[in-house]
Amino acid sequence: MNWGKSIIVAFILFAAFIATLVTVCVREDISLVTKDYYKEELDYQRQIDRISNTANLREKPVIAIDGQNMLKVTFSDFRNVDNGGLKLFRPSDPAMDKHFELKKSSTSAQYFSIEGFQKGMYRAKMQWTMDGKEFYHEQIIQI
Repeated sequence: MNWGKSIIVAFILFAAFIATLVTVCVREDISLVTKDYYKEELDYQRQIDRISNTANLREKPVIAIDGQNMLKVTFSDFRNVDNGGLKLFRPSDPAMDKHFELKKSSTSAQYFSIEGFQKGMYRAKMQWTMDGKEFYHEQIIQI
């Protein structure tokens, strides 16, 4: 084989490699953490304020698995909560995210069913309003 044929074979192999690389890259799912990522980035100062308000609390919420099918949120100030929510965020699959509503309660614990959830890591994001201030607590849990 002479040099001319070798160079042509090298160019063909290189072109096949580039075509394969482009095909793999185009099929790759590139998704942001949330669909409204840029909007949330602009509102991040409010989030910093929420986290700061939570840091100033004497007692912070505790989120844990209670048994096999229940999620337990323990917080001594549920009686002062005006409104709020708890989002279970699954980083590996946004379709598995779940949202629960927090209610004003005289008890220090609220329970939520997690029956049917796939096992794995979830990020529990709790946000609530109490006495005119917004609060935010985040915790990683394993189901």
